[in-house]
Amino acid sequence: MAAGLLAAAIVIKAGAGGPYLVLAMLTLIAGTLGGTAPDWMEVAWWRSKKKRRGTHRLWITHRTITHWGLGWVALLYYSHANLGAVWWAPLAFGFACGGLMHLLTDWPNPLGVPWIFRRHSLGLWRSGRLESMVIVLTWGLCAVLGDALVFDSVGAVTFIKFVPAFVASEHRALKL
Repeated sequence: MAAGLLAAAIVIKAGAGGPYLVLAMLTLIAGTLGGTAPDWMEVAWWRSKKKRRGTHRLWITHRTITHWGLGWVALLYYSHANLGAVWWAPLAFGFACGGLMHLLTDWPNPLGVPWIFRRHSLGLWRSGRLESMVIVLTWGLCAVLGDALVFDSVGAVTFIKFVPAFVASEHRALKL
C-alpha cells in the first residue's frame, strides 16, 4: 500500500491523475495489488481444490520469473514513459511500483531475488524477521517522498519542527 501511495503521488505530480484524481486513486489500488503480485501470480488457482489447509499448488517455482527484477523495472519504465499518453499507464505504473517494493523487501532474505540473470541475496535476515521494522521504514520513506512530490515537503518540515517541541514538553513533564 505504501508503494501505491508513492506511485499515486508520482502520477499526480506528472499530471496523469485523471479527472477528480480517479486514476491516481486507482494507482494506489494497483500499487497495493502489485505489492503482493509476485507471490499470488505463482499460485495455480485453476487447479484442483484438493489441497491441504494453508498450502497452494504453484505453477511457477517460488521466486523465479514473477520475482524477476528486470521485468518489473521494464514495466515501471514503460508505464512511467506513457503517463498522460494512455489511460492505463498510471495503473501499470502503480502495479510495477508495488511489485518492485515486494522485491526490495524480499532481497535481504537468504533466498534472494533474481534481478537480472541469477538470484542475489543481501543475506541480512530470514523471512519473518524484522518485518515490523521493514514496514515502518517503507511507510516512512514513501510518506516523505510522497509529501515532497505533492506538497513540497510541508508535512515533513512541520513534523521536524514539531519533534523538538514535543521532546522538550515531555522532558518538562517528566521533571514535574
